[in-house]
Amino acid sequence: MAAEETTLNNGEDQASSDIEMSFLDHIEELRWRIIYALIGVVIFTIAAWIFIDPIIEFVLLKPARDANASLQNLRPFGQLFLYIQVAIIVGIIASLPNIFYQLWQFIAPALREREQKYILWIVFFSTFCFLLGITFAYFVMLPLTMKFAAQFGTAEIANEFAIDEYMSIIISVMLAAGLVFELPMVSFFLSKLGILTPKFMRTYRRHAIVIILVLAAFLTPGADPVSQVILAVPLVLLYEISIFISKISSKKSA
Repeated sequence: MAAEETTLNNGEDQASSDIEMSFLDHIEELRWRIIYALIGVVIFTIAAWIFIDPIIEFVLLKPARDANASLQNLRPFGQLFLYIQVAIIVGIIASLPNIFYQLWQFIAPALREREQKYILWIVFFSTFCFLLGITFAYFVMLPLTMKFAAQFGTAEIANEFAIDEYMSIIISVMLAAGLVFELPMVSFFLSKLGILTPKFMRTYRRHAIVIILVLAAFLTPGADPVSQVILAVPLVLLYEISIFISKISSKKSA
């Protein structure tokens, strides 16, 4: 009896040790994936710093220039810190394929073998959706925002913007749009986990459209209904695409 109890305890200790090693292996894998992702960010940040002047002048200042908005620096070394911030953010955006790849490689062991071969496609479409959101924000949302901000108010008060506040709006709007455009990929992942179903999304389609219209009204400056529709239509299309992707991924998971 005592021997059996000793054997049982040894078995439990061995199982506990295996679980602990498995957990530690996961932590080690996560650590290396983060390191690989950071290496990519550092490399692209250095590359962005080399081209920081054209990035600032010809890309990020263009919305203000097109809207005839006046910008000014109000802090000592403000432009230096701004350049560093922009270089880091551009480095992160440029290294998105590597970041997504490291993320999905970490998740891959939890996927089925036939699903793991789609990782490169997932990385590609994740990056594509994010960049598409940034592009939409840059060419549609930001011109509307800056035009309204530069022209609003009385002519007796000059609208002059602090450069750090301006860059904060530019970067936050583009990053937010990039995240919103990840909705199809989020739908794919949640459907694979069984958390989200196309039936659920179809059932609450009307609720989603109302939320999208409210979000479009919130993001669009002024009360221009045309601008709100311009913003709302892509979001509705993204929702419909997400339903389709959820349907496909649910079938493959079955």
